[in-house]
Amino acid sequence: MASLVALYKKPADAAAFDAYYHSTHIPLAKTVPGLRSYTISKGPIATPAGEAPLHLVAILEFDSMAAIQAALTSPQGAATAADLGNFAQAGVDLLMFDTQPA
Repeated sequence: MASLVALYKKPADAAAFDAYYHSTHIPLAKTVPGLRSYTISKGPIATPAGEAPLHLVAILEFDSMAAIQAALTSPQGAATAADLGNFAQAGVDLLMFDTQPA
């Protein structure tokens, strides 16, 4: 398996971010080919030192890194990436990696 993790920084308007993310971005992202699961954080994000500078974490699971690359280069992936500019003005970091059971 492989994961794509999106770390969304705190937006100026959290309510507007959440409304757009849930009504528009999630349905769009769920059209990406090869997506096996999509989970998001719930509530505040913390670190051992306290509050994190993040608003939301999304974890998307795929069969492999090749599947992630194929998803990102698909028309649906391009549309999903282009949509980030509509709501993630505070920034988003994307991490991709292979996973294995521990």
